[in-house]
Amino acid sequence: MPSNARATAGATAGVTAEATAGATAPPRRVAAALLAAAALTAATACSAASADAGTVEVVVGYQSKTINTVTAGTLLRVQGYLEQRLAEQGRADGHRYRVTWQDYDSGAPITAQMLAGKIDIGSMGDYPLLINGSRAQDAGGPGTRLVSVTGYNLLGALNSVVVPTGSPAHTLADLKGRKVSTSVGSAADGTLVQALARAGVAEGEIQKQNQQPAVGASALKAGSVDALAQFVAWPGAVVFAGEGRLLYDGAALGRPTLHGVVIRQAYGTGHPAVVRAFLQAQADATRYLNEHPLDASRKVADATGLPPEVVHLYNGPNGIATFATPLDQGLLDALRADVPFLRSVGVLKALDVERFVDPSYQAQAALPTVPPARISGTDEICGRPVTDPRLAGEVWYEGEDATHPAADPRCLLRALKAPGREARAAYVPDAATGTRWFADKDQWVRDGDALLPFTTEDGAAAYLAAHPEGRRLSYQEALEAA
Repeated sequence: MPSNARATAGATAGVTAEATAGATAPPRRVAAALLAAAALTAATACSAASADAGTVEVVVGYQSKTINTVTAGTLLRVQGYLEQRLAEQGRADGHRYRVTWQDYDSGAPITAQMLAGKIDIGSMGDYPLLINGSRAQDAGGPGTRLVSVTGYNLLGALNSVVVPTGSPAHTLADLKGRKVSTSVGSAADGTLVQALARAGVAEGEIQKQNQQPAVGASALKAGSVDALAQFVAWPGAVVFAGEGRLLYDGAALGRPTLHGVVIRQAYGTGHPAVVRAFLQAQADATRYLNEHPLDASRKVADATGLPPEVVHLYNGPNGIATFATPLDQGLLDALRADVPFLRSVGVLKALDVERFVDPSYQAQAALPTVPPARISGTDEICGRPVTDPRLAGEVWYEGEDATHPAADPRCLLRALKAPGREARAAYVPDAATGTRWFADKDQWVRDGDALLPFTTEDGAAAYLAAHPEGRRLSYQEALEAA
């Protein structure tokens, strides 16, 4: 069925009242009314088909709350970049373009809709991307193609495990025999399984609950599960709300994780101009996010209902997610390395990665290079420039429309002690992994004059084991020590 005649899942059907109103009319009048209605419907359909003859439909599946896909989803939609690019294309080729947006909690339903021919372009995480490509190839036909990257983290920090604040669990090994909520087949699930194996815990030694992220977060709050293993932004949202603490930072696994954009190849072949426009619009959104990170965080928060402080944790400068569009070779190598693991756990049959990855659309779109956002400027408390991203932090004060850079953790703590200002959020990188986290939720260590933040107890313990002269501090003690 041609795309301009396809009914999309987001369309609304009109229902007339004439059928019910005519139910008690005499039979001949009913028959005449039905014939007239049928004729009118046929005429209307012909008219609509004629009116839509020059309209090209594009259905985009995205995950609004998976905020490292916002440049191909939430932010892209809010800013209207795709519609603007397609309007430009329409002025050049005489077509009209109509965009339908469909929001999902995870990548699996987007893949199902793509295989059914109901979604043309989708964004999702690395494991769902690979499963998407595998299932499309298994179904035969043109399949699907990975055409760009959205957000990534080279160590895997986009996936984490959180437990209730008062949980007796201090390491992953403490989850043995416990109920753990995750989305089976997601990148977060993969991180969980591999991290457990590294900790000496077999997957069968936990009680895995296959739940959507929002369901799992509610279950953790209610106490019906003991841990939540999820992707962005759920771990940060749970911790920021005071309903949990970070048990495992995915960066400890040291495996790159990414999200990207996948298309139905049949659609791309039929409408290459739409795919080019989408990639150019994604580049527009990426540039906006990297040049105006705080404004972008606020807009995504407004659109999703997530706290802006949580969005900025991941999407801000030096954030957990780095945003760029190129199909970087290092990231593609990570995808290739993930295939054997996914096959071993039975969620993927086979995948020709070389066929699945298609950089030609990016080449045709002639995308600009967009440098990632970085914390810069001068630390107003310590009076020196911010130069080292491994140390740089950021403070967001109540009632202010800009954030303030901190040169290192001690300077950040000093800024938080400054009188007359209340911080709504303060971000600082983990001393070992570099994972940006909330300063007041970190585990702090003092080693000589150095004040070192760690995202997890496990991370702080590992440092202290190698540096026995150091000692653990509470957040309040760290503030005093600064």
